[in-house]
Amino acid sequence: MNRQSIFFTITVSFIISIILVITSFTILMTHNYKNVEEQLIEKYVPIIKMVIRQHHRGGMNSDFFKTLEEINYSIVPPKQINKVTYNPKTVVLVERKDPSGKNILRILKLDGKNYIYMKKKHETLLVKDEATHNNFTHIYIILVFVIVIITAILMYLITLRKLMPLKILKDKVKTLGDENFDFECCNTDRKDEVSLLALEFKNTAKKLKNIKEARNVFIRNIMHELKTPITKGKFLVEIENSEQNDEKLREVFNRLESLINEFASIEELISSRKNIEKNHYYIDDIIDNAKDILMIEDDRVENKYENKKLYINYKLFTVAVKNLIDNALKYSSDKRVTVKSENEDIIFENRGERLKYDLTSYYEPFFASEDKSANSFGLGLYIIHNILKANNYTLEYSYNDGINVFRCKKEETSTK
Repeated sequence: MNRQSIFFTITVSFIISIILVITSFTILMTHNYKNVEEQLIEKYVPIIKMVIRQHHRGGMNSDFFKTLEEINYSIVPPKQINKVTYNPKTVVLVERKDPSGKNILRILKLDGKNYIYMKKKHETLLVKDEATHNNFTHIYIILVFVIVIITAILMYLITLRKLMPLKILKDKVKTLGDENFDFECCNTDRKDEVSLLALEFKNTAKKLKNIKEARNVFIRNIMHELKTPITKGKFLVEIENSEQNDEKLREVFNRLESLINEFASIEELISSRKNIEKNHYYIDDIIDNAKDILMIEDDRVENKYENKKLYINYKLFTVAVKNLIDNALKYSSDKRVTVKSENEDIIFENRGERLKYDLTSYYEPFFASEDKSANSFGLGLYIIHNILKANNYTLEYSYNDGINVFRCKKEETSTK
């Protein structure tokens, strides 16, 4: 594992924490054991002295036994001593020996009762404490230790689980330079910072993937679209000059110029869609500018709109309006278009045939039906759709009584 990795740091911190907890537990248990020993010795020393003193005076008698019973103690008969001392269940709580090993003092525990075992030379005495003794201090210490250990392990695992998207993200970022934009690792509903970072990076990668795919398709279509007028132009150059051929050659160059202008509009739109500058502009100014670009007579565009202000990017929105007017004139039966308004919506109407395909089909670059001359929109609707989207508009289409209706619908009310 990389020593500079955050996972390595967390793991080392966890191990150090566990070691410190175990050390603390050991110290507490040792201290508790010594405290228990001192308490037992302090408690039983008076009893030990009293029994030894009575034993030296002439042995045990009924009065002494009665005195012991009054303070809740009793002398175990000699024949019963081995049953206690050699019982496998007997626990030695305290043991004291002199250097020679002839004098021994033990405090034993069996079935919740404490016993004072005294051996001096060849004499053995066993005093039973009739009170029940249960020391739960060590149990509490063990319980706290187990809880702390379990909590530390759970926190370690939870932390690793929280940071796991970061590790996967690091591996995925390495492949980003190779244009591998698949980030299936980051599917999560968690709201922590690491998960949100991974999710945002995944969304960014998806956007890059979509841009890459769109550009690939777009470039292929550009090559295809440019190839036709270039081939036609090369052919016209080779044949004999005539007024008809010159006119066709001019059409070829006009077509190339139109394509280049549309490509420039698309590039500007792609590069600035998120940051386009908007302001308030009158519909009249937008329509007049579009007609000037198209170089058409005013009477070909019938104005039935209210001259309201729209919150848009003037340059791009004019390109969209220009393309809508151009398409309406190009595919109308009377070569006229009517422009209307409704609130902040702009409507373009022309007489002609209904669209053969769903409107969204024409959003594809260079989409065309089988009858190219009759129903081809090239890049027109592709540009219109994206420009309107960047300006918070959508394009809707309907067909009523031989009239095509294209509505630029405002998605939300602009602040004026």
